[in-house]
Amino acid sequence: MAQVLEFKLPDLGEGLTEAEIVRWLVEVGDVVAVDQPVVEVETAKAMVEVPCPYGGVVTARFGEEGTELPVGSPLITVAVGAAVADGSTDGAAAKSEGSGNVLVGYGTSEAPARRRRVRPGQGAPVASPAANGQAAVREVVEGPVPVISPLVRRLARENGLDLRELTGSGPDGLILRADVENVLRSAAQDKVAEPAPTAPPQTSAPAPGGIRVPLKGIRGAVADKLSRSRREIPDATCWVDADATELMRARTAMNAAGGPKISLLALLARICTAALARFPELNSTVDMAAREVVQFDHVHIGFAAQTERGLVVPVVRDAHARDAESLTAEFARLTEAARTGGLTPGELTGGTFTLNNYGVFGVDGSTPIINHPEAAMLGVGRIIPKPWVHEGELAVRQVVQLSLTFDHRVCDGGTAGGFLRYVADCVEQPAVLLRTL
Repeated sequence: MAQVLEFKLPDLGEGLTEAEIVRWLVEVGDVVAVDQPVVEVETAKAMVEVPCPYGGVVTARFGEEGTELPVGSPLITVAVGAAVADGSTDGAAAKSEGSGNVLVGYGTSEAPARRRRVRPGQGAPVASPAANGQAAVREVVEGPVPVISPLVRRLARENGLDLRELTGSGPDGLILRADVENVLRSAAQDKVAEPAPTAPPQTSAPAPGGIRVPLKGIRGAVADKLSRSRREIPDATCWVDADATELMRARTAMNAAGGPKISLLALLARICTAALARFPELNSTVDMAAREVVQFDHVHIGFAAQTERGLVVPVVRDAHARDAESLTAEFARLTEAARTGGLTPGELTGGTFTLNNYGVFGVDGSTPIINHPEAAMLGVGRIIPKPWVHEGELAVRQVVQLSLTFDHRVCDGGTAGGFLRYVADCVEQPAVLLRTL
């Protein structure tokens, strides 16, 4: 006799209270293994696959794709111990206790079972959600679609495009975002070429209000966090122009020596960790309940990354213990994960200081909003040739504007100015950094 167990949307951690169903990975009647991903969801922080801790036959699903569910809501029911078509008991279904491992963002220890589901009229009768889960099964005939990015799948789904009809231009036929966009662009051009139907006369004025865009998902999370930062943190900003010519020369020399290339962001992060060692007040948070400033003994640097889904801030763990090469590799890994929507909630939280390189947008300066509950953020503008007095003479130098926004509760202007001046000195004379190594 099969036992029907209900699997609820688990606590995804880091304060997340809801998630949107992006894509179901199983259907009613499928046989699933313990820890097999059953649904792909999008939280305010990342796109993740949720594994089911039970093995058995899926007897019901709750929620359509695009639906938002709060944590604790039912996702699926699984008939544990259900017999399959040939009368034997599937090994996955036999595991009645389940693993309990539903930690999002981590791989599973065993490969998922092949997708199988009920074929009406063959073998045993078709099971309904109210049945005991015993069902005949059939192999899924659809082959795998060569798509990695969940954003590509979502773009195709929202525009009614069947990915199985596309030929990918990536390695091994991988379907890229550009492939989907090309098809949609061609379809749009064909539609424009067709004669437009005559619109009926308008009898009333359109309703006022314009376009309403829901503040949900990552956009809603950003709105909530920035509003809370402005509401709770008495911030102040100071800035300084710095001659980055020597820093750029040092980077060029490092990359000319062979080995992995060093990114500018990694060098700036290395400078920040050295500055935070001298001014630990800025590597902290404020606990208003205890009326204490908590200074961290580690530096987890977040960096602002603009993606197609919106602004995210991945976190480089233990940045103070990494050299420039290690920082470059980790920045690259997290940036790629952000681009494809593969960041886990743990990779988007826990930062103690944020580095914001808005110079990539072609702007010189900004007054960044602190990434709550941190105490400071360093902003870096574009590095461009400008007239500069160098060694008593006017010269053209590579100049950058650095800005520091800080929580005035953790320190006063003297500390903030000292931090910013030290960063500027390291940018202007990278040898200054050697004295702290």
